[in-house]
This record gives sequence, C-alpha cells and structure tokens, in this order.
Amino acid sequence: MEPKTWVFLLLGIYIIYCFWWGLRGFFTEKTASGYGVAGRSIPFIAFLMAATAASFSGWTFVGHPGSIWSAGLVYAFASMYVLTIPITGTFFAKRNWLMGKRYGFITPGDMFAYYYNNEAVRWLTVIAAFLYSIFYSGLQLITAAKLFYWVAGIPQNIGLIFIAFIVWFYVVTGGLRASTWVGVIQFVLLVSGIILLGFYVLKSDLIGGWSGLTQSINALDQQYTSVPGLIHWGLGSGGWTAIMILTYMFALMGIQSSPAFTLWNFGMKSPKPLAWQQVFMSTFVVGVCLFFFTAFQGMGARILQMAGEIAPKVDSDVVPMLMVKFLPGPILGIVFLGAIAAIHSTAAPYIGTGGTIIQRDFWWRYVRKQTGTHAEQIWTNRIFATILAAAAVIVSLTSTDAIVMIGGFATAFGTIMYLALLGVHWGFRFPSIGVVLGLVSAIIVCFITYYIYQYPLSIHTAGWGIFTALAVAYACRGLGFKDSEETINRQKEVRQWLDSVDAPSANGRKWRSRMKIVVPLWFFFALGPGVLIGNTAITFCGFPAIWSWQILWWILGIVMMWALCFKAEMATTTEEQIRRADTEALDVTKEADIA
Repeated sequence: MEPKTWVFLLLGIYIIYCFWWGLRGFFTEKTASGYGVAGRSIPFIAFLMAATAASFSGWTFVGHPGSIWSAGLVYAFASMYVLTIPITGTFFAKRNWLMGKRYGFITPGDMFAYYYNNEAVRWLTVIAAFLYSIFYSGLQLITAAKLFYWVAGIPQNIGLIFIAFIVWFYVVTGGLRASTWVGVIQFVLLVSGIILLGFYVLKSDLIGGWSGLTQSINALDQQYTSVPGLIHWGLGSGGWTAIMILTYMFALMGIQSSPAFTLWNFGMKSPKPLAWQQVFMSTFVVGVCLFFFTAFQGMGARILQMAGEIAPKVDSDVVPMLMVKFLPGPILGIVFLGAIAAIHSTAAPYIGTGGTIIQRDFWWRYVRKQTGTHAEQIWTNRIFATILAAAAVIVSLTSTDAIVMIGGFATAFGTIMYLALLGVHWGFRFPSIGVVLGLVSAIIVCFITYYIYQYPLSIHTAGWGIFTALAVAYACRGLGFKDSEETINRQKEVRQWLDSVDAPSANGRKWRSRMKIVVPLWFFFALGPGVLIGNTAITFCGFPAIWSWQILWWILGIVMMWALCFKAEMATTTEEQIRRADTEALDVTKEADIA
C-alpha cells in the first residue's frame, strides 16, 4: 500500500477507539463527579500511562526535536523536564489526593477557596486554568496541522480543525474517564513513535549510524554544542543562557502544578501509582526517548540540512520532514499515529478539565447558586469544554511563535499556582490577600514578559511569574496583612490533619533532610549555572561534552527521584493513610441537588 494509505488506515482505527470511549462515557456517566473527576476511580495502570502521556505531548514529539535542530544541544537541556515535571508531582500530587478525598473537593478552586477562605482565589484559579488550557491545547493543534500537511498533504487549517473535532468529541461526550483511557493507548503510541523515528534517522545511510552522527555533531559550530553564557543583560532574550535554561524548566514544572493536574489528582482511585509514574514512567521511560531518540532526530536534521538533504523553515517542519524522508509505509502510519496520539493526550485532558473547572467554579457556584441536577451540570460542562476547544483553535490559527515558546508561555500559568499550593500543602504562611494579589500580579507579569519584553535578562516568563507571585505574597505578609480568625482556624485544622496523615517515618525524615541539600545541588549542576561546566567537562561514547553532561545528570536525577519518592516517602502512600482519608471525611463541597 501507499504510505498515505497506511496513515489513513491506522488513523481510522484510532478514531474508532476514541469515539468508542466517548460514546461509552456519554451513556454511562450520570453524575457531576463521574463526568468531571471520573468518580474518583481512575485505576493504577490508567493513571500511570495517561498522566505520563498528558505531561509529554505533541510538544515533546514535534517541538522538542525541532528546537534541538534550531538551537543545538544547548536546547537538549530541556530534556531534563522528564525530571522537573514529575518533581512537581512529588511535592503536591499525593497531598492533592488526600485533600480531595477527605474534603470532597472536585476542582482546585474548591480547595484553594476553602483553605484561604477567599473566593477571589477561586476566580484566579479559573482564569489560570482557562489561559493554560487554550494556549497549551492550541499548540497541540498547531503541531497536528503541520503533521497533516507534510505527511498526508492535507491543508493545515483543515487538518487542525479535524483533529480538534476528534478531541472535542470524546472529551465532551465521555468526560475525564474517556480522556484517561484514551490516554493509555496514546502513551504506547507516543513512546513507540519517538523511538521508531529516532532509530530510522540514526541508521540511515545519510547519517551513518552512531559513529557518523557523533562525528558530524563534534564537527558542528560551537553555537550548537555549548551554552553561550550565564545571563543576558538586556530586555530581550539572549538565547539559551544558563539562567534561561533554569527558568525555562520552571515553566515545565508548571505542568503538574496546573489546575488541570490538581483536578486529575482528585480523580484517582488511589495515590499508589504516583511514585511509579514519577520515577519510572516519566523520568526513565520518557527520559530514554528524549535524551537519545529525540536528539537523534534534532541533530540528525541539522546534519541533513547542512548536507542539503532537507530544508526546514521552522522548528515544527523538522519531524514531519524526517518522517516523510525515512519511514516506510506501515512505520510511517505508526509514527504519524504516535504524533497524533501525543497531541490528543495533552489537548484532551486540558480541555476537559478546564471545562469542568469553569462549569463548577463559575456556572454552578455563581450563576446557578449551587442548584440544579447532575444532568444539568454535565451538559453545561460540555458547553464550556466546547468553548475552550474553540478558543484553542483560534489560538492555533493566529499564533506565529515557535511551538515550544507557546508551550512555555502556557505552562507559566501552571507554575504560578505554586504560590497557592505551597500554602495549602506545606504551610507557607501567606495571607489570603497576599495569594490573591500575588496571582494577579503574576498573570500580568507573564503577559508583559512574553508579549512586550520577551524574557528580560534571559529569564523565562515562568521565572518572572513565580518570582513576582512569591514577592508580592511575602510583601503582604511583611506589611502586616492578617487573615480572619475563622480563616486561621480553618487553615490550622487542615494543617494538623494533613501533617498528621502524611507524617513520614523516622527514616523518611532523615531522607527528607538529605534531599534538602541534594535537590538544590542537582538543579545547580543539571540546569543552573553549573551547566557551563558541561561545555568542556567530560565526554564518553563519542558524545560531545555537553551531551555527555546532560546524560550524566539525567542518570543522577533518576537516583534523586527514586530517593525523593520512595526513601523520603514524598510520593508513597500507606494503606493507613488511604484508610484515614476515607474514614475521616469532612465533605465541604456540594455536588448537586438531585439526580
């Protein structure tokens, strides 16, 4: 069969699978929590795979290799997001589940508004969720449009709208459960597609296998194989300096602190998969894909371009061009499907959870005054998910930036949620007004440092956003702003229960003390100023020095994540903790009047 025939055949099978789960949810989901948080019943393996797929998206599949082609191995430091994304989950995910289980929270706005006793925090969470959803989902659709054009010859806008329709259908019909189970197969396709394409590029005669690739990379200009400096002293971006790399990772840490992921944590049947998702699936499995196979693609594309074999104009052209040039028919179909699955795996849950958050925290609470049936909530949820999908399409049709930059801007709205999460889960003492003003200021600063002065001092938008949020919150505390006695007592009760139920063992406390030193050191050398050492420090197996440095600190990072999750007990959960969360319920959230 012709390569395009394989593409459309496999795509058709995949669409049938997506539609089946959507229709299944349409006829089975009868409650607001069933539709919005999957009835708090997402099983171990489903979360393990779907959450990983949602974290590593079309951005990973297409944007990441494209940016390595554009900027060289200096951008490959971004591969460390296989560690920085799940490290956020390590700090917050288990406690999100415990809080949701005990207090009956459906949305993160429920949790923040309750803890801070301030409805303005709920509204700001809705705004952050909206901005995150439309920009992050929009970049996925941009990626899809490129793929359809290069691989199938379909005009970009038509391909974009087609993919948006598929996402919209199974999200609005099936809810979070459908998105999760579709995410399972999406994870398999995502990993398979990245590995297959990287393998075919590496083994091609034009690249010459491992020795040919490494020799060609070592012969490249220094701009592709070294970090240019520590910081850029100017109002505009100075490229991938050490400070830019570090603060760009702050942006990607925002994926699992986003309102969408908090809501997903509420939907888990058990928090037991968290540690395995963070250490094995994200850090190791996806790490292998990024540190090797996406690098093969990106640097291979640079070598091929210099040889006159391909001529990409922008980062999103690279992967589709490689697919068309190197992959035989059936493999092209599988890899194309992997890319589409990667796009869907991220766009779907963010559109779905964004719709749930807007419906619950705006429509249900303020328009309907917490009245109405489960059916009404489900249908209004579908309407808001539809609005988000349409907004994401508009973003994708009007954006001209590189897709990784759009993604970084989107995830910055997840990073600023660190402010609220640090207070709820780890007792940082911000007055409620400080959290409100901090989030408002951070949202404004995010737009200024992206659209007006992009990355001043080569500090990413997310870095400026979270710095502003924390500075304003602490300033309010320093100025003497205090919460009401009711708020203080409520927070005290939450703190006492959460610290009691999630208290580490004696050995866990020892490891937590050690990790307070290990984690900052790892960030300094793997992503911070220490990356400058990696320009010349070590080489092995023919790798350039900078690539060798990245792989070394990735391996050390796997050990660090294992220690954090299992030895320091940051992500492990005992049966006693689960029992207490279930039996010591203090449900403060109204779900619906009647069925």
